[in-house]
Amino acid sequence: STLVSFGTGTGVVVATGDKTEVGRISQLISDTVELETPLTKKIAHFSHILLYVIILLAGITFTIGLLRGENFVEMFMAAVALAVGAIPEGLPAAVTITLAIGVSRMAKRRAIIRKLPAVETLGSTTVICSDKTGTLTENQMTVTDLIAADKRYKVEGNGYRPEGRILFENDPVGINNESVLKELLRAGMLCNDSGLTNENEEWHVQGDPTEGALITSALKGGLKESILSTRYPRLDSIPFESEHQYMATLHKVIDSDYRLVYIKGSVEAILDRSAYRLNEKESITRIDAEDILKSANELSTHGLRVLAFARKKVDNSVEKIDHPDISKDLEFIGLQAMIDPPRKEAIDAVRTCQTAGIDVKMITGDHILTAQEIGKQIGLRFNTSVSEYKAAYTGKELSGMSDEELIQAAKYASIFARVTPEQKLRLVEALQLQSHVVAMTGDGVNDAPALKRSDIGVAMGMNGTEVAKEASDMVLTDDNFASIEAAVEEGRGVFDNLTKFIVWTLPTNLGEGLVILAAIFAGVMLPILPLQILWINMTTAVLLGLMLAFEPKEPGIMLRKPRNPQEPILTKHLIRRILLVGGLMLAGAFSIFNWEINRGASLEEARTAAVNVFIFIELFYLFNSRSLTRSVFKIGFFSNPLLFAGVGIMIVLQIMYTYVPLVNTLFRSASIGWEVWIRILLIA
Repeated sequence: STLVSFGTGTGVVVATGDKTEVGRISQLISDTVELETPLTKKIAHFSHILLYVIILLAGITFTIGLLRGENFVEMFMAAVALAVGAIPEGLPAAVTITLAIGVSRMAKRRAIIRKLPAVETLGSTTVICSDKTGTLTENQMTVTDLIAADKRYKVEGNGYRPEGRILFENDPVGINNESVLKELLRAGMLCNDSGLTNENEEWHVQGDPTEGALITSALKGGLKESILSTRYPRLDSIPFESEHQYMATLHKVIDSDYRLVYIKGSVEAILDRSAYRLNEKESITRIDAEDILKSANELSTHGLRVLAFARKKVDNSVEKIDHPDISKDLEFIGLQAMIDPPRKEAIDAVRTCQTAGIDVKMITGDHILTAQEIGKQIGLRFNTSVSEYKAAYTGKELSGMSDEELIQAAKYASIFARVTPEQKLRLVEALQLQSHVVAMTGDGVNDAPALKRSDIGVAMGMNGTEVAKEASDMVLTDDNFASIEAAVEEGRGVFDNLTKFIVWTLPTNLGEGLVILAAIFAGVMLPILPLQILWINMTTAVLLGLMLAFEPKEPGIMLRKPRNPQEPILTKHLIRRILLVGGLMLAGAFSIFNWEINRGASLEEARTAAVNVFIFIELFYLFNSRSLTRSVFKIGFFSNPLLFAGVGIMIVLQIMYTYVPLVNTLFRSASIGWEVWIRILLIA
């Protein structure tokens, strides 16, 4: 779609609704199913299992109590106490806050998260499908080579500053003596919808960077845009479309009996429509397409983006042009080759992703040879172990593949050139069928279906369309691949912190449930009451557990392989750890409760001691849970200052719980002596 910013024109309706190009893409978007994130799946699965276990245990507790002749109301309260104790009330808040902190950290690294669960999904990413121009490269196009009339010229200078000479065999040339070269530069300036601006000696392109490079090369040759637009006023144009791979403009030629159509586009598209070649003194001969294609391929192998230019003389009465008007008999003018150098930070980011077990694939509209050369420069891996599959494919090759063939091509290839929106979507689906978690970048309306279908759609913030941003999960404010790598790193840190919270909080819930269950089985009084369980869960989960969300990322986080998307949150090792700590909490609470009862303490005092044992075991275990792989003494005792703030507030609350009369009345707690505190701390 196009936004008209100025001028007048007449619109001719050729299609409406879903028959238009935007309508077709809109239908593709609406037909694309948005996937559920791995975190959402895992939390839902975990919650269902936990729910069934809690219902089962509560039912067993209630039934056993009744069979033993216990009071119905007391057994009902015991079952409720078990359910309250086993439910991790702080989990939803912990998930939300941990993800929100991840969003904040990513924003500081130029990645804006639009959908909260996407934070964790980034940490699960196994494949990144990235655009080339502007994401892996600088998006600062510079024409370096020109081919006209069998001569190859070099162009000096970098960027959009129009300073530099045009050289032939190391000697400067004047374009007035090189008629075909002059025509090539003129075509690049006239068949162009962009412009250059000079602000404080800084040159910027308004429009497409490729077209900005063409204007710059023409200015270096001595052409003036104001003079050309007067001498060759534009009458009509055919905008660039990926389907046709070219753009054309119709120009009136002052004081001439003909008009000129200039065409620029991919080498293949222009050669297919050209019958002649422009030579010195503007004579024409039959074209040798193979010779030109060979020259273009040679330029492409050096990582240069190559555009071909042609023209066609038409009658002075022609006012409009359409595709059939330029489908044949064009006069080939020459080639302009430009470089868009790789971002230095992208090279490092690709290497980091590969070390982290993430496969990086390039999807681009450029020539396959150009893409391969840039791929080599940024360090993409080219798998040659399976001979029947190539490292790079064109969209034309993909269109002839079955779904099974595409799955294999997506598995082994690293580069896909000149692909359509439908092919991008098929590539994403092919990778997902191999159980990959796919991140896809895009900036145009055409990219929206693939962005929506991918596990992580990444839109460009600087040059991206609003449609692409709406379909995405994340927007890069600097359009830089390195920001994706940074976001993946933050995503892994978020999942680590979520796991730490779950591993920390579940033993408490398990211990509380086991205490109730054991008391019913043993036929003894409950060591803790339902209201006291609620106090333990709410205060510790908020004040202690949520502090784990602020833990810094662990060293070497990007040296690990991606998590298996099918793997549950809790591994066998973590389950054993939870059972062990939950059992210790059960033993600690029963020990202190029975000890205090046996030495003559009141029921309220014994329960207060049991509650404090739970709290202080959680407090000490919190420091143990700050890392799942390393000792707290190795990670830096004070690396998370907020943790100590939470611990301080928790201690104050427990003092209030134990010694403030109003709180004693509400929670049936009681004051205890200093010797009881010693026993509590020793057990904890």
